[in-house]
Amino acid sequence: MATTSRKLRITAVKVTTVEMPLDKPLRTAIHEIKRVGCLLVTVETDAGISGEGYGFCFDPMRLRAIAQFAESLAQRMIGKDPHHVEALWADLLKSNNFYGQAGITILATNPLDIACWDIIGKAADRPLYQLWGACRDRVPVYASAGLWMSSGLDELRAEARAFLEQGFKAMKVRLGSARWQDDVARVEAIRDVIGDDIALMADSNQGLDVSRALRLGRALERFQLAWYEEPLPTWDHEGAATLARELDTPLANGETEYTRYGIRNMLKAGAADIMMPDLQRMGGYTEMRKVMGLLAAHDIPTAPHIFTEHSLHIVASSSNAIYAEHMPWFERLFKERMRIDSDGMVALPEGPGVGFTFDWNAIEPFMLKD
Repeated sequence: MATTSRKLRITAVKVTTVEMPLDKPLRTAIHEIKRVGCLLVTVETDAGISGEGYGFCFDPMRLRAIAQFAESLAQRMIGKDPHHVEALWADLLKSNNFYGQAGITILATNPLDIACWDIIGKAADRPLYQLWGACRDRVPVYASAGLWMSSGLDELRAEARAFLEQGFKAMKVRLGSARWQDDVARVEAIRDVIGDDIALMADSNQGLDVSRALRLGRALERFQLAWYEEPLPTWDHEGAATLARELDTPLANGETEYTRYGIRNMLKAGAADIMMPDLQRMGGYTEMRKVMGLLAAHDIPTAPHIFTEHSLHIVASSSNAIYAEHMPWFERLFKERMRIDSDGMVALPEGPGVGFTFDWNAIEPFMLKD
């Protein structure tokens, strides 16, 4: 696509909801996941350049609520130049004041903002990570699509072997057993398969209190985990700070905080050694880039939460980012596929903008009907 410098105008915003079943139900310490619902947004312009973005949740009724809010926000974007993402994002945030500037209002903002950035990249004929200033064109990823609480020890071993065969050099196990000893056994089973040279992360999905998390964290230290993720509810900053001080294993946190203000509060509390901002809960790339800069200024390593296709650009343009989370739940949405090389890395897409485009033929069977 030819580079264009003229002003663009947003002419239409299309919102589509889809629901995709998973191959089998999955469990974490606090979730049972059978399907993922996705909010797909297409922003069109008067130059014929369109941009795409997506978000997700687990409940189709709540997905419709997010979609309705996104449609209401989209009306404020018509006639505006998508290059003015800072002004657009600030306007949408301000307009949400009465309804709250976290939760559904931010989830609805996310795909709109990403779609605008997709347009910006396409208009410049450059991938986003290059526009932002690249520090690499391949990023390390960790496998996050297995090793769930719904898997027994034999399944964990088989899944870990499969991840190794796919080229992964890092993977994450979910914890949350009633007995802490059973969680130790889960980690031990995987470490026995993958050895000491493969990075292993553990995620308790906010299922513990401070005393249980401290006991489990200490018991896991002999396994040299890359990090111990979200053992406590996201609001317990004081408890998380205690764990960060007391444990040798780095504490990873932050995926359920909203915007720079939630991340700033967690940072002030010392509630994490590694931060995991979630692109959707930041409200898109515009806010996410601010958060990455904030964390870089404090020398905090980052590993963005899921949205792999979109998060690749964040990791590739942030020197303090250490991993992208490889979650293939959404790959059916796109024509393009991510490929893991023998070094456990994924190459950035070469196409302009986000570099991933919706495959509407594949999506059509999963569309939710009114």
